[in-house]
Amino acid sequence: MNLSSLALPHVAKLHAYTPGLQPSEPGWVKLNTNECPYPPSPLVAEALRREIGEDGASLRLYPNPKSSSLRAAVAQHHGHGLREENIIIGNGSDDILNLLVRAFCAPQAAAGFTFPSYSLYPVLIEIQDGRSNVIEFDRSMRLPFDRIASSPAKAFFLTSPNAPTGVAFANADLERILATFPGLLVVDEAYAPFAWENAVELLARHPRLVVVRTLSKAYALAGIRVGYALAHAEIIGLLDGVRDSYNVNRLSQAAALAALSDPGYYGAIIEKIKATRDFHVGDFIQGRGWFTYESSANFIFTEPKNAAGGSGPTVARAAYDFLCARKVLVRHFPSHALTASFLRISVGTDGEMLVLSDTLDAWLKAPPNA
Repeated sequence: MNLSSLALPHVAKLHAYTPGLQPSEPGWVKLNTNECPYPPSPLVAEALRREIGEDGASLRLYPNPKSSSLRAAVAQHHGHGLREENIIIGNGSDDILNLLVRAFCAPQAAAGFTFPSYSLYPVLIEIQDGRSNVIEFDRSMRLPFDRIASSPAKAFFLTSPNAPTGVAFANADLERILATFPGLLVVDEAYAPFAWENAVELLARHPRLVVVRTLSKAYALAGIRVGYALAHAEIIGLLDGVRDSYNVNRLSQAAALAALSDPGYYGAIIEKIKATRDFHVGDFIQGRGWFTYESSANFIFTEPKNAAGGSGPTVARAAYDFLCARKVLVRHFPSHALTASFLRISVGTDGEMLVLSDTLDAWLKAPPNA
């Protein structure tokens, strides 16, 4: 029996999102999924212990269905006149993106996004049986204003800082889009804490703007799964209408509240990651002569050159394979010409980045096919 024939036709043809490798054995230098290289605030572990209690009895109870305390804390954290009704909390920012697609995308209502960007967008649109309007960057990674303005999309997803390049887009550029594009502009700011500017201040004067954030990157809570959106109260109401009940568990709510209560701890971590990033961007550009985008995120997108000075998809794959064979994980995106010649390298600790650098030096000195 062909069980897939029982599914909706578009579901049977879906291609699932492909996450970065998550090795289970020890000994890896893991620079492939943009996780924070440092632990979360000690207040997080304390909050989790309190929430669980000695006997775990609280776990038999449902969590607050709207994450109300966390909504209020997020509003206070960002300021700019935001209130609880301007916030929605999700099971990671992926949950928020799914709600946005669920509310604003259908076969007759396209959702737009730039490429390259977060590869989950087309997956969510396909799950919804929606239409995609894809606008490709060129190698400069400058925003294609006119093409976005003329997009037929009801909602347009723009990752800033961009993934996988790390290039950030200025608020002035976002306002230029908002002045011409008539739909909903979703600015996915997963990496905004590492950037020099963010779009939160634009919300007060642009009701068609949605800003999406996550606590996975800068707040070291990738395993807890908490994300949120900031938007006009009417948009939040629409998203609440399609949100799953109890979508954020008790422990995640407690951990996120504790993390937001310790800005000093996270401010220091963010500055440390930015310093490590900037040093290694400089090393790739000046030290190695590799084309590397200016990064405003917690990763680096660089185009490797081999010992003969050659670059391209084959060279990038060779560097990736050499690193992986020596238990250093980075990301390679071979499916498109704009990304196939590059490696994306998450910023790790200084020690992890030294291992990366030494291994790349060994690759340059190794005989072909080593």
